[in-house]
Amino acid sequence: MADRDMQGPLLQVQNLTVTFQTARGPVHAVRNVSWHIDRGEVLAILGESGSGKSVSASAVMDLIDCPPGIIETGEIFYQGRDLLKMSRGLRRTINGKKIAMIFQDPLAHLNPVYTVGWQIEEAMTIHGMAQSKAQAETLRLLRKVGLPDAEVAAAKYPHEFSGGQRQRLMIAMALALKPDVLIADEPTTALDVTVQAQILQLLQELQAETGMALLIITHDLGVVAEVADRVVVMNKGEIVEQGTAAAVYANPQHPYTKRLMAAAPGQGALHEGEQSSPILELKDLRKSYGAFEALKGVSYVLHEGETLAIVGESGSGKSTTARLMLRLEKATSGQAIYKGRDLFTLSDQELFRMRRDIQMVFQDPTQSLNPRMTVYQLISEAWAIHSDILPKTRWKSRVAELLDQVGLHSEHMHRYPHQFSGGQRQRIAIARALALEPRVIVCDEAVSALDVQVQGQVIALLDRLKAEYGLSYIFIAHDLPVVRDFADRVVVMQGGRIVEQGPVRQIFEHPRERYTRDLLAASLDPDPEIQARRRAARLGKEVA
Repeated sequence: MADRDMQGPLLQVQNLTVTFQTARGPVHAVRNVSWHIDRGEVLAILGESGSGKSVSASAVMDLIDCPPGIIETGEIFYQGRDLLKMSRGLRRTINGKKIAMIFQDPLAHLNPVYTVGWQIEEAMTIHGMAQSKAQAETLRLLRKVGLPDAEVAAAKYPHEFSGGQRQRLMIAMALALKPDVLIADEPTTALDVTVQAQILQLLQELQAETGMALLIITHDLGVVAEVADRVVVMNKGEIVEQGTAAAVYANPQHPYTKRLMAAAPGQGALHEGEQSSPILELKDLRKSYGAFEALKGVSYVLHEGETLAIVGESGSGKSTTARLMLRLEKATSGQAIYKGRDLFTLSDQELFRMRRDIQMVFQDPTQSLNPRMTVYQLISEAWAIHSDILPKTRWKSRVAELLDQVGLHSEHMHRYPHQFSGGQRQRIAIARALALEPRVIVCDEAVSALDVQVQGQVIALLDRLKAEYGLSYIFIAHDLPVVRDFADRVVVMQGGRIVEQGPVRQIFEHPRERYTRDLLAASLDPDPEIQARRRAARLGKEVA
């Protein structure tokens, strides 16, 4: 097809089909996909993992490895010119300069051995900017994205920044050459609600200032409601629905879109947990790292059969309390009382027995599950360590039972973790935690990186297992709508202290502390109309 009229869409994908060759045969990751974005517009591509949303963006940026990937059909027009017909050399002059991209995990995309200032400068010098000008522009960009003391920040390395700050660095790098199109691939997935709100607000402000087109790839309906003008919904490599964000949310047409909207957390009835006897109590827990006091006298009680959520921003101390309680780290002072015994004074032998009762499910099952072990080995390892629990003749049948309980199949026991989706791997991690029949399970951001429907399935699974096994949960999370749906009581932490705690209804409907109210206000609602009212109120406060 000939190059398009320059007055058409700024970026347009037409009839794109991308196939990956695998040992099990071809996988059609994207099938006949078409979408466009205009200058100054925000387009969201919404869908679950494996829907093809990131693959179509990767094709725009020429980031698909060919082979194993093959672009079978399609055209990608930028300002009327087909990118797929350009030479690699010409395309490199467009990538980064005219079309830039920021990724979900900035730590994996920032070079750990170079300072961040050098890396931002490189983005400009590689496209011909003079070194002195690039250095000055780097400092301006660092200030623009809200990093304090730009000169000091430029001399630091990526690991010296928080997750939100690293994402700001990626934005600064992407904006270095004033691109016409910025592609943001899950830019806020693992961030706290307040940091997420700051990043989205920053992107909106920069877009309004520069007039660039912003393409957001996400599985978060709240992100779509907050920033998108239009939304494209993808499922199994195909576009199933598209339209304005408000229209798609209010009146979804496709069954998949309807399921997606129905799965949005924060819409169910609030839990009304009954008070039972305490099973675990933290008393005046403190932890210092040198002169830095990470925990400053934390006390809370977990009751039998209860889900206690711990919320707060990164660095608030919520995960530190769990690590200390499990004696993965040593507390500076305080007590952790379980069944009348202080966990911190147990002997090694007593601690070994106690670990049966308190298990943990981590945020990233890819890292917490040994990639060299089969699912059978991962689950049965608990019985090899605690040899008095189950005779070896019963291991295989018990693994099959546990897999069935978490919604997997017995034949899955012979596979390895990499052969499963993220949601399935988290189910395996839950089955592994259940192997010792614990009384308490600590879930440390266990659903934060999952797609909305998978997240809902895992939460429903945890709820069912709580009833079946009489479990108590400590649920550490930054996703407040999920907490609202799942928790009985909530502990709110800030700067190593508990600022507020109480029943879920009290915390969500009548929060007493300003920090809690700010945290709730920063949480995104999937309804674009509600988010528009919140945004208007927020802007009104800022103007005032």
